[in-house]
Amino acid sequence: MEQELFERAPVPKEYFKFALPVVFSMVFSLVYNMADTFFIARTGNTNLIAGVSLGAPIFTLMIALGDIFGLGGSSYISRLFGQKEAEEGKRVSVFCFYGAIFVGVLSSALLLLLREQVLALLGTTADTYTYASQYYTWIAAGAPFIILSLTPSNILRTEGLTTESMVGSVLGTIVNIILDPIFIFTLHLGASGAAIATVCGNIVADLYFVWVLWRKSRKLSVDIRMFSVTVSKLKEVLVIGIPASVTNLMQSLGIAMVNRALLPYGNEKIAAMGIVMKINMIAVLVMVGFAFGGQPLIGYNYGAKNWKRLKKILQFSYFFECGIAVVVGSALALAAPWAMGRFVQEHALIQTGVQMLRIQQTGMACVAIVLVSTVVFQSTGKALSALLISLARQGVFLCVALAVFSAGFGYVGILASQPAADAMTAVLALLLFAGGLGKILFRY
Repeated sequence: MEQELFERAPVPKEYFKFALPVVFSMVFSLVYNMADTFFIARTGNTNLIAGVSLGAPIFTLMIALGDIFGLGGSSYISRLFGQKEAEEGKRVSVFCFYGAIFVGVLSSALLLLLREQVLALLGTTADTYTYASQYYTWIAAGAPFIILSLTPSNILRTEGLTTESMVGSVLGTIVNIILDPIFIFTLHLGASGAAIATVCGNIVADLYFVWVLWRKSRKLSVDIRMFSVTVSKLKEVLVIGIPASVTNLMQSLGIAMVNRALLPYGNEKIAAMGIVMKINMIAVLVMVGFAFGGQPLIGYNYGAKNWKRLKKILQFSYFFECGIAVVVGSALALAAPWAMGRFVQEHALIQTGVQMLRIQQTGMACVAIVLVSTVVFQSTGKALSALLISLARQGVFLCVALAVFSAGFGYVGILASQPAADAMTAVLALLLFAGGLGKILFRY
């Protein structure tokens, strides 16, 4: 049955079989992000909203570190399954699970030790420091649980356990949403409450994932007796995991750079951007779900050297993803006033957010190309291409765009910098694809 799904089922059918559970997980993540932002915004404290927005890159950092073993491991495991090396794939899953725990504990210790320095880099001021510090401290303390959850949620899909992967993410999100108002308002914990709820949600997800890996999985494991580290195994995981991690690290850097660029325009602009970034995730998370849902199929067929089927999967991925980007991005741009009004009542803040949100949507088709290309490079082990894309979009290209556009157009230039960086990265992605895997697929 598994072989039929990976090798012979109609491409749209198998693509949606893997992608839809990921999309549903992303939708629930979206619900969490919306709820989290909603409850924080309802405090009416602009400095608190801005403080949590400034601390948000730390949570993104957790995702980045989790991707080292989640995306790096799932890419390698998918290729091993395609090569019919199931036992080695199981050993890699054990290595990734415990590797994520180790990195989580180490990250927590370092982040707590360097708290003052990191908060200064994030651009906190006297008005926002207390709130940013509260959020940062609890997220840093919960790093092992946040980072760990990213590993099984990704590697379970390599075995076709897409529903189980989705359920774990949903459970964590539901717990988070329930605890948010309790901690923020009932217990009056404010920014700390939002972070504690996030950590608790990840703990629940982790417990569920361990149960699935122990009781339901046939090809993956958490049995520490199977743990082994070899140079080749470490290299295969890290060569994709690190570029995947850099993608999210660059996202953290990108958010921090934009926030710092907005500092001269006041905390209200940072607060509005924090809400806009959450709303923008409506489009981005749906697109991420569909793009990354195809990762096991791409990795499996690449490992099996089934070039004709791989070509069909990639054609479907690019066209479908770009279509989704146009539809969702257009809808979000039209609904921008309504969406901002769900979080804040101040007319000036709503108008600021509407302008920000609509400018963000102009680059959605380019984001679609970047996402699918990123998945292709990660799934096929193209480490250098994956790394270049990771460094470009919210790193080098965004830095250049911010410098040029802010100098030429001021505040509006800052807002236009991300879509400009998206367009440049999409061109780079297509050139890398054409010069690499495209040469092979062109013959089929």
